[in-house]
Amino acid sequence: MDQAEQLRNVIKLRNQNNMQTARVITVTSGKGGVGKSNMTVNLAIQLQKAGKRVIIFDADFGLANIEVMFGTIPKYNLSDLIYQGKNIRDIITKGPLDIGFISGGSGVIGLNNLYMEQIQYLVKSLGELNELADVILIDTGAGISDQVLEFVMASPEVLLVTTPEPSSLTDAYSLLKALYRNPNFVANGTTIHVVANKVISNEEGYAVYEKLNYVVEQFLHGSLDYLGMVPQDSALERSVRSQKPVSLNVPNSPSARAFEVLAGNLLDGTHNQIQIRWGISQMFSNFWSRKG
Repeated sequence: MDQAEQLRNVIKLRNQNNMQTARVITVTSGKGGVGKSNMTVNLAIQLQKAGKRVIIFDADFGLANIEVMFGTIPKYNLSDLIYQGKNIRDIITKGPLDIGFISGGSGVIGLNNLYMEQIQYLVKSLGELNELADVILIDTGAGISDQVLEFVMASPEVLLVTTPEPSSLTDAYSLLKALYRNPNFVANGTTIHVVANKVISNEEGYAVYEKLNYVVEQFLHGSLDYLGMVPQDSALERSVRSQKPVSLNVPNSPSARAFEVLAGNLLDGTHNQIQIRWGISQMFSNFWSRKG
């Protein structure tokens, strides 16, 4: 039994002993540059606005996208909990709207090399998050790696972010193929939501989902859930460049309203879609950005 399997088993045992647990959603993608961390941050903001207590676990080692977008540098990270004896409350940094986030730091890379005592302390500490959060969003690294797959397999819900670009769809399918073919993956115990990012219409967003779901059904004998889409939006692009979440920076923009709809779909189990009414300037901006 390897360390990763030990970690999964201890987590499963602890989950069985907790009657009330925070909802854990792992946000991932088949490649970088599709807006995964931006998706995580804006969903956290919208869920917090809806009255949920949200904590983000930043497992995207080395990029620190969450702290950059929140404009906050964490004092401690997961390594300090594992190796320095800090408690879970010590390593939670507060971002906008009092959203908490935990930086994985080098502790994420070391997860497969822990002693059982360290694993038990880590799981016990993470179990305390049930008292502090209603929803925990795990922002994984992009692409296919053992680390990403471990987080995805341990999560009951996965949010897969992709775009209409052929390379993005191909990489998303490659991630799903690696997941479904892993002997430790329990398909009927995991809900995989698809979010189509940077699309120009509801129709294009649903077409992205249909393409992925078709190959998953045909070749992997599984199925995906369509959560919704986020439109290509100049307000979102400006907010990313200024390192601010669009849900706070331009709350009435099409993309911010789309994140609000996605958060509502997660909370209510619905599949509502944002109604887009583009102005003439936005229509041409979207057209030329897609041509580039």
